[in-house]
Amino acid sequence: MRRYGSAVLLLLTGAAVLRISLFSELYLRYVQAALRPYLVISGSLLIVLGLVAAVRGMRQGAHEGDEEHEGDKEHGEDGEDGEDGEDEEYSHSHTHGHAHGGPRIAWLLTLPALALLLFPPPALGSYSASREEAQRAAQGVGTFPALPAGKVLDISVAQYSSRAIYDSTRSLRGRTLRMTGFVTHGSDGTWYLTRLLVTCCAADATISKVEIRGDEADGAPQTDTWVTVTGTWIPKGKLGTDAAWPPVLESTTVKQVKQPADPYDKR
Repeated sequence: MRRYGSAVLLLLTGAAVLRISLFSELYLRYVQAALRPYLVISGSLLIVLGLVAAVRGMRQGAHEGDEEHEGDKEHGEDGEDGEDGEDEEYSHSHTHGHAHGGPRIAWLLTLPALALLLFPPPALGSYSASREEAQRAAQGVGTFPALPAGKVLDISVAQYSSRAIYDSTRSLRGRTLRMTGFVTHGSDGTWYLTRLLVTCCAADATISKVEIRGDEADGAPQTDTWVTVTGTWIPKGKLGTDAAWPPVLESTTVKQVKQPADPYDKR
C-alpha cells in the first residue's frame, strides 16, 4: 500500500478543494469569489495527478511481481537452497522492501487533507477580529460619492465605518441605515457589529466594527451571532482621529440572521 501514498494524498486534497469550490460556496470562507475558477482548476489537476500516480503504482506493483516470479524460477533451477541462497533471498527482500516503501508516518500527511474534505474550517470570527483592534481605514478626511436615495439604506460595515470617520460632508447624517455582521463584545459591556474585509484571502483580513447603542442594544446577542441592525448614525470624536473610532450606531431594530454565504465585507 505504501506505493499508493502519494496518489491517496493527491486525490484527497483534490477532492477537498473541489468540494469547497465546485460543489459548494465554502471557499468564500477563505478567498474572494473571483478566485473560484482557479480553485476548481487546481482541484481537478490534483485529481488527475492522483489518478496518474495510482495507475503508475499499479503498473509498478505488477512489474515487481513479474520480477519476483522470475527470481523464484531461477532459484529453483539452481537446485539446493543453502545458506548462501537464503542470505541472498533475505538481502533481496530486505533491499526490495526499503527501496519501494517509505516511512509509515508519512501517511499522517493525509490527515489534513481528510480533515479539509470532511470538516472545512469555519470563516474567521470574533477571535480574528480581536487581534485586529488597531486597524484603521487607510484614507484621509475628504468627500465621498453621494449615497443612493431610499427610506432605508443598506450599507456595509466597512462603508459605514469609513464615512463615519472620514467623510467631511457628513453624508450619513439623518439617514436610516441597515447593516449585517457578527457580534463582538468589549470589555466594558459594549457590543459591536463586526465584519472582516479581505483583499485576496482570509490571511489578509482586516476589521471593521460599529458600536451599537440604544434600547434595542440592551440585550446584547452572544459573540459570533450574526445580526442585522437598523438605526441612525451618532457622530463621535473629531473626523480622521482615533477618537472617532469605532463609529457608533443608534439602533432601532436588531434581528438575528443566518451567516451569509460570503461572510466577508465589501468596501
